[in-house]
Amino acid sequence: MTGEHGTTVTADTTRIAVVIATLGRPAEVGQLLVRLDRQNHRPSAIVLSVTGDADLPPDLPGHVAVVAGGKGLPAQRNRGMDLVRGECDVIAFLDDDYLPSDHALAGMAALFELHPDVAGANGRLLADGINSRGVGLEEAEALIAAHDRLPRSSPRILKDMFGLYGCNMVYRTAAIGDARFDERLALYGWQEDIDFAAQLLPRGRLVRTDAFAGVHRGVKGARTSGAKLGYSQVVNPLYLSRKGTMPPRYAARLVLNNLLANHLKALRPEPWVDRWGRVRGNWRGVWHVLTGRDDPRHILDMR
Repeated sequence: MTGEHGTTVTADTTRIAVVIATLGRPAEVGQLLVRLDRQNHRPSAIVLSVTGDADLPPDLPGHVAVVAGGKGLPAQRNRGMDLVRGECDVIAFLDDDYLPSDHALAGMAALFELHPDVAGANGRLLADGINSRGVGLEEAEALIAAHDRLPRSSPRILKDMFGLYGCNMVYRTAAIGDARFDERLALYGWQEDIDFAAQLLPRGRLVRTDAFAGVHRGVKGARTSGAKLGYSQVVNPLYLSRKGTMPPRYAARLVLNNLLANHLKALRPEPWVDRWGRVRGNWRGVWHVLTGRDDPRHILDMR
């Protein structure tokens, strides 16, 4: 691919910055940093975007940059991105509970070199604990070790996407341009990943690939309350539909699916999900939509 000054950039020289927005998970961040230290393609920069010292793991390596500010996933990702945007060819946005394969960054570099029309990508998830109790550290490490023992092949594009999954989003920096994560999507920023990716669709393909892999552990805790998430499940998709970054049919289906799931599962809720809180938030969101007061930032005033 072509660098910022017109020079040819190969997979061996591709500068990959890793941005990690984190809140209340110092242990998990430390485990992710260990995995990044094992990469056979070294990151050019690692940025932790935090709300304060309590978010940082003990014994933070000196080469890891830290940027601090207010709470909110979109705002934290923007601050991290701003720190590295002009100094790298690729930015990888990784969740704090995501663990990459040892070859993940090498695969990212190879993907963008081989496919100059690709603006952003999701890799292969060996496991995703977001809709379960979560994936333990030992299980995640075992899955990654088994994957890394397999023969490596040239990166393949598996599917074209209209949005990307936020736990392992990787973008060509030149394609990002002036795009920003929408800070109106407050706190957890539900669907901020879809919104950001949609802004880049005119600039290149968004794809799912086998070029890199990892485990999204889906660690519970240190996240938005059930009521706030329930409100966002109704209001955020409709806001993004009006904005033009989410297809209206997709937004409507997303809202209806979450309304149905929360009401049905509230009868026998999972121990790790506050279903009744989500139901209350859903109905507050519906009421605000009907009365023309829906705004993603209303969750900042909710308990």
